[in-house]
Amino acid sequence: MLTRLLLLAVLAAGAACGGQTDSIEMRAEERVRLPEPGLEGAVSVEAALFARRSIRGYDDSGLSLAEAGQVLWAAYGVTKPMSGVERMRGGYRTAPSAGATYPLEVYLVAAGVEGLTPGLYRYLSESHELEPVAPGDIRPALSRAALGQASVREAPASVVWTAFYVRTTERYGARGRERYVAMDLGHSAQNVYLQAVALGLGTVAVGAFDDAEVSRVLGLAKSEEPLYIMPVGRLPTE
Repeated sequence: MLTRLLLLAVLAAGAACGGQTDSIEMRAEERVRLPEPGLEGAVSVEAALFARRSIRGYDDSGLSLAEAGQVLWAAYGVTKPMSGVERMRGGYRTAPSAGATYPLEVYLVAAGVEGLTPGLYRYLSESHELEPVAPGDIRPALSRAALGQASVREAPASVVWTAFYVRTTERYGARGRERYVAMDLGHSAQNVYLQAVALGLGTVAVGAFDDAEVSRVLGLAKSEEPLYIMPVGRLPTE
């Protein structure tokens, strides 16, 4: 389903940054197509809710590309394509958004993902692809920006959320900044918690970091603000 989305037309219109200037160059020829997300699993929603915990330690094995893609899809994947509505940037997502303004951007910090060169990638919800942003293992720098938290340094991958607040404040004003964007983030992050449980993975929500330093490490646009980091790894063996 996701492979049939009309991404290129949407991106060409500059919709991905909500009308703002984004520091990330579009490099379509380098994008990584992710495996199609699964829609059936062995763990029920109820069981995932019961088992959900914040996990800060992981074993030494990495993630498969399919696992990384499934986690990203749970965070912000498109579930109902919509063309012709610029603000939706592709369609309805796995996580609800106030007024369907979708202010969030989702990145993958990859160091131990099978089939991926270590680096920073932006998740393109519209096409279920990864767009390379910067090469190399940035986990040490990101961990330092996150006050030295070991989970960020040691996990094979981390999901990072940012926001272009203007996408929501254009419609809802100050209430969008003060309340709605945070609600959107919570919906998306909880999806990652539950998807991690369903895949036998662990994760933890990290909000303690130096905003300016995280922005520098990720090379964010001036109008883009970091919100959350969630390291993801395989559960440690006992």
